[in-house]
Amino acid sequence: MKLFFSSVVIFFFVYQVKAQVVSAEFVKLDSLGGAFKELNKSLKKAKETNNSYGIALAHYKLAVFCKNNNAYTEALHQNNEALVLLQSKKDTLVVNVLNQIGALHLELKNYNYAKDYFAKAITQATRLQDSVALAFSTSNLGSCYEKQHNYVEALNYQNKSLKLYKQLNNSSGLAIVNENIGSIYEDLEDYKLAKFFFEKALAYAKTRKEARLANIYNNLGDVYRKTDNLSKGLEFTKKSLESAIKTNSSADIASAYKDLSKNYNLQGDYKKAHNYLQLFVALDTKNSKQQNTNQASALQHIYNSKEKESQIAYLLQVNKVNRAQNIILVILVVTVFVLSLTWFMYVQKKRRHTLKEQDYKQQLLKIKLDKKQAEEETLQKEVYIKTAALSRYSLHLSQKNKMLSNLSQTLKNSLQRSNIDLKRKLKTLIKEIDFNLSQEKEWDEFMLFFKEIHPSFITKISAAAHCKLSPAELRLCILLKLNLSSKEIASILRLTPDSVRVSRYRLRKKLPINAKEELGAYLTTF
Repeated sequence: MKLFFSSVVIFFFVYQVKAQVVSAEFVKLDSLGGAFKELNKSLKKAKETNNSYGIALAHYKLAVFCKNNNAYTEALHQNNEALVLLQSKKDTLVVNVLNQIGALHLELKNYNYAKDYFAKAITQATRLQDSVALAFSTSNLGSCYEKQHNYVEALNYQNKSLKLYKQLNNSSGLAIVNENIGSIYEDLEDYKLAKFFFEKALAYAKTRKEARLANIYNNLGDVYRKTDNLSKGLEFTKKSLESAIKTNSSADIASAYKDLSKNYNLQGDYKKAHNYLQLFVALDTKNSKQQNTNQASALQHIYNSKEKESQIAYLLQVNKVNRAQNIILVILVVTVFVLSLTWFMYVQKKRRHTLKEQDYKQQLLKIKLDKKQAEEETLQKEVYIKTAALSRYSLHLSQKNKMLSNLSQTLKNSLQRSNIDLKRKLKTLIKEIDFNLSQEKEWDEFMLFFKEIHPSFITKISAAAHCKLSPAELRLCILLKLNLSSKEIASILRLTPDSVRVSRYRLRKKLPINAKEELGAYLTTF
């Protein structure tokens, strides 16, 4: 597990060389400034040719430069620029970009983001049928699960990667994956299996004399030290130091110093432990300073480049603005004059139109008011006429009934005479008169007149009553609504005035009326 990401970086560049993505001139550059200038120049040339793939490749190379110098934010930016340009393409470069973004998130400990990008890289590599890319992405995904302590999934993906590398007979990949599996078992404290896989990784690494030998020796030294085999652990740690010195890897040298200090400390040789610890601290401090220096230098070059590009773009824009300002000024003056004139004419026209419109609305409103007033007057006249007709009809009905009643009484008195023929005729006449008095036709006509004038009276008075009103009580309500006297009502209903008073009393009990309120006045409110 130690210095795992260093191993990822080394293999990453091996894979890039195989995919022919990183150019030879990029490797030969001596200084950070020169490297960045060349990479930036390549990006500008690609943009001039408007070649999307070339632009994406240039962004990717800049991302590699930024990542190697710990400018992770800029590296992510450059990779994302490349990924946008490669969205519709099916190429190994897409897999490389996805893997590098995943590696950046892995370095920044954004493990969930790293898993997403490695999973996308696996999907792309599967579509391209690129076994090398697939094995590499699968191993990286396993490393993400290891960092999250999900060792079951970590071993699952590392074993898948191991199988692919075996099919490819790729010793570099086999060395990396075996070392990764050994690191997982070391975390699980299964040192026997950890040692087994570290030794396999060492065997594959020796065949190619890879730079990662120092890291594998170091891991083996850790395992022997953790299993209390201090002499064997010291042996492998020393080999790690020798290998690191040969490859001039200051990070591996510092790691070896640190482990030698631990080993001598466990052996009780505190003097050597102290000496190696001092060497580690001094070298680690130097490495950190160098790393920070490289990072600052890279960021400064990036900033300077962007600042120069911004200045150039700004000057070009200023020139364009200066050329356009005079034309714009003339156009602006003419436009303002034309607009002012147009606006003045529009305001005058609008004002005239508004005055005409207001005058027309006032006339229209006056016509509507006159029409409404005339309609109201007509309606009032119609109501007055109908009310008068209804009242006349009521009086006529009262007089007719009274006349017929008197005539009926007279004829009844005439029956007392001894004339037999007269009796027979009078009986016939009385029957006809009584028959006419019993007819409801005139009352029905009266109801039709009443409902035209007061259409909702019967419904409202029925709803207001405490209990259901009889037809006779409804007739009494209607006649009281017309302000007829008890005498007139008695004549119309062919009742005595006393009967009308009793009916009025019974009606009051069924209605929600105050004791002091007149029944007729109450009924006029409906």
